[in-house]
Amino acid sequence: MKRIGILGGTFDPPHIGHLVIAEEVRMALHLEEIWFIPTYEPPHKQEASIEVNKRLAMLESAISDNTSFHINTIEIERSGKSYTYDTIKSLNNRYSDTEFFFIIGGDMVEYLPHWHKIDELMRMVKFVGVKRPGYSLTTPYPIQEVEIPMIDISSSLIRERLYKNESIRYLVPDSVYTFIKGNHLYE
Repeated sequence: MKRIGILGGTFDPPHIGHLVIAEEVRMALHLEEIWFIPTYEPPHKQEASIEVNKRLAMLESAISDNTSFHINTIEIERSGKSYTYDTIKSLNNRYSDTEFFFIIGGDMVEYLPHWHKIDELMRMVKFVGVKRPGYSLTTPYPIQEVEIPMIDISSSLIRERLYKNESIRYLVPDSVYTFIKGNHLYE
């Protein structure tokens, strides 16, 4: 069986924290690949501030130098709100020879009891929890913890800094920085 990690999100914009999480989990669990799955419309958050094709372009540029990182556009193709349950069900049907590991941060670990069809989902995929500042990995659900370097970066922090005309250099890959500046995003 192939072992694939999944990192879903809005990626509005993708940042260094996403890449560190993906690489650390890939190495710790000996995963063959990490699939980044950008959501078309997040079910638990407000709408993305940037249209999906630009978020996808930023993500493509962010992961382009890692041959173990790939993008799966299943949720973009579906359009509308995507629930993890539907995504994992589709992936399990398409890739029956693959074991999936769904990577979530501490904020989402705490929110697991509120996830759509969480009990069924727990039988369909292994959850991997990584710590985020200000959150614990406490949940009644079985998750596998992976220790990662604590990097307190979020997409909302980056957007806020851009709105205030503050630097985001080194918080995002250079290619994402160039894309944001070249396309006048988040101004």
